[in-house]
Amino acid sequence: MDWILRLNQAIDYIENNLKEEIDVNEAAKIAACTTFHFQRMFSYIAGVTLGEYIRKRRMTLAAFEMIQGEQKVIEIAAKYGYDSPTAFNRAFQGVHGIAPTAAKNQGVTLTVYPRITFSLSIKGDEAMNFRIETKESFRIVGYAMKGLMDMEDCVKKIPSFWQEVGAIGGIAQICTLIDGTEPQGILGVSTCENGEFNGYFIATATQKPCLEGMEEYFVPQGLWAIFDCVGPLPQAIQRLQQRIITEWLPTSGYEYDTAPDIEVYFEGDQSAADYRSQVWLPIVKK
Repeated sequence: MDWILRLNQAIDYIENNLKEEIDVNEAAKIAACTTFHFQRMFSYIAGVTLGEYIRKRRMTLAAFEMIQGEQKVIEIAAKYGYDSPTAFNRAFQGVHGIAPTAAKNQGVTLTVYPRITFSLSIKGDEAMNFRIETKESFRIVGYAMKGLMDMEDCVKKIPSFWQEVGAIGGIAQICTLIDGTEPQGILGVSTCENGEFNGYFIATATQKPCLEGMEEYFVPQGLWAIFDCVGPLPQAIQRLQQRIITEWLPTSGYEYDTAPDIEVYFEGDQSAADYRSQVWLPIVKK
């Protein structure tokens, strides 16, 4: 399928430039999607972030060069984009568990991460409940974390942001703003601009005014695929996101639109087996 072909062409670009500077925007362009959505899709399909994959692939190739023993550590470090031997040493040990110089010794154990190749595998053994809706622009109000981030930043910063907002009583404050505007509930909203992730809101859709410390944001009009999720968080919604990317999106006739991604959290025990949440995926017809 074209979707899988484009992803593999993006991997070709990355693999061909492991010894050069990799432009993630260029890889996303090859995959025919925004940088934000390319990184997001990659992490759900591959099980690692794009940054982690690139780092592991570079350290795999660097290990082979260290084994050959023909180059100095500083030369190999520079070849794979590291300005200092210290940074290269840290990255190498993070992947292989030993210092680069130790890789020259016979009998040492090194870790190899092969190139990823994407293929389509549709299981179809578990139902996915969804509906498609066109929705007018709506306003959300809540706490914002702004700034350009890649998926590695998101993985680290978003859970911490939820903890910070919860610690100041922010979730309870957001709940006071719920007024029946759809989508109802507490929202996790990932925003992007010019194809890059530039912010995350913990908010609710509302007509009520902002409270102190909060910000408003207008989600643009668009078409949404809305998926129901049942199960404890965060595992259930993470698994649903993965299934949407790997099972639903490739065969749906739709692709990612540039609007924000939204997760909707309803009232209830989030650790319960029957807890309900939703994923709102912005889509456009291919």
